Amino acid sequence: MTSLPQLLLVGNPGGRRTTLLAAACRRAGHRAPQVLSWRTVLADGPSRAGAVLAAALAAPAAPALVRIDSPGDDPVVDRLLRGAPDCAPRGAITAGPAWYRGFSTATAALGDAATAAGARLTADPADLGVLFDKAACHARLEAAGVPVPAALGAPIRGWDDLRAGLRRRGWTRVFVKPAHGSSAAGVLAVQLRNHHAGADVLARGPVQWHDGRPVNSLRPGTFRGETEVGALVDALAEQRLHVEQWFPKLVLRGRAADVRVLVVAGTATHAVVRTSRGSVTNLHLGNERGDLAALCVVLGDAGWRRVLDVAEASARCFPGMHTVGVDVLVGARAGSSGPAPTPVAVAEVNAFGDLLPNLPGLHRPDHDTYDAQIHSLTGVLTA
Repeated sequence: MTSLPQLLLVGNPGGRRTTLLAAACRRAGHRAPQVLSWRTVLADGPSRAGAVLAAALAAPAAPALVRIDSPGDDPVVDRLLRGAPDCAPRGAITAGPAWYRGFSTATAALGDAATAAGARLTADPADLGVLFDKAACHARLEAAGVPVPAALGAPIRGWDDLRAGLRRRGWTRVFVKPAHGSSAAGVLAVQLRNHHAGADVLARGPVQWHDGRPVNSLRPGTFRGETEVGALVDALAEQRLHVEQWFPKLVLRGRAADVRVLVVAGTATHAVVRTSRGSVTNLHLGNERGDLAALCVVLGDAGWRRVLDVAEASARCFPGMHTVGVDVLVGARAGSSGPAPTPVAVAEVNAFGDLLPNLPGLHRPDHDTYDAQIHSLTGVLTA
């Protein structure tokens, strides 16, 4: 009887993440991970996820390491996490409170089962819970002294709350984000150009209206006027909102730029410049990878080191996470501020921020993001 591999992955079989991780295992001389599908784990509900994992870990030569990976965009997994009777329509923005409860319940159960079996986890469920709550994540970073954009602390139940918060703070530009979302789902850049004329409001983001509901869109939607913007914010508020003051980004070769830094076991291993002609830079929205060398020239050695230092400081706020992706905003005045430190702020810390295919490593150009993780875990995998 063939023994089980040393690594067990809770993920989606056949998905890009699973395929890339398996390839990295093979390149390192390890067997491909045993895959326990999210659909199987959640079949009897999120609270029973631990029992499914426990059964897998009870087998002879059971894996010593458990990796909880992204549930991804599988509509069945999404339905099971939300406890909904039917799958959501394509493009629906579903990562709200119900999804978050299901995800938190499932990961906590998986963590308990792994611990009881003596297996090591690469992602701590408590840290995952904070990472998938943007307000809690922002608060943890801020408490640790990590630079973050200012945020509206009061609950945002809709447009009236948002408008009042902007006027109270004197802010005119903010990012409105579903608190439990990822991949820029439901994110809006909102601009209030006249505090005393509500009609002069503009919002833009990867959202469109469909059948009376906001849905994800790869093509940014533009919404004008208090009636239109207000209706959209009211609809998104059902998912719970986190609002941050706009941070003016560096413009690199005519495009707004920020940096996704992958931190593995405390060290920045990969970085990609994300550039856009709009405010949202996520690469899956058709934006472009920028020139990292050109950015480093603009920032200088000290400025680039600051970007990496801030990313690593962010990762230290989540000690139970082997790997995180940190989105670092670089200020518009970077490179022209003389001896002052390069202005930076952390926009997001991503629990599953490693899906960056064909990206060479900062220290090992031959290592993609999954090679770096497997290399870091080699001692466990070969134990």
